[in-house]
Amino acid sequence: MFYPESNIKIWQCTVPTDMRKNFDGLAALAKNKLELDPTSGELFVFTNKKKNYIKILYFDRTGYCIWAKRLEAGQYHTVFNNSEDVPRHTIDLTQLRFLLEGIVEKDFNRRKRFKKSSIE
Repeated sequence: MFYPESNIKIWQCTVPTDMRKNFDGLAALAKNKLELDPTSGELFVFTNKKKNYIKILYFDRTGYCIWAKRLEAGQYHTVFNNSEDVPRHTIDLTQLRFLLEGIVEKDFNRRKRFKKSSIE
């Protein structure tokens, strides 16, 4: 099973991705297209054009890991950006879980909750 930590940063690629890409291809995409460090320990979520396949790339101190899920029916409710000016956006762990389970977040009213601010 895939159990990310609750405080981890999650980046979703808003451009359709070729799912033939593996460790090196997705890491290169994170670095060059998303302009982020693929070895940061953050999660990088990629979806194919048909929206039925997701790959999540992350680095766990010793190497790259990929978690993948292909739907046998239906599509993931992800939004692709028509302009490649903004190839990424950040989502939280709850949004990632909704995405993977097929729950459409816009059907819910999100309530304001306390969020501990990070000290920099």
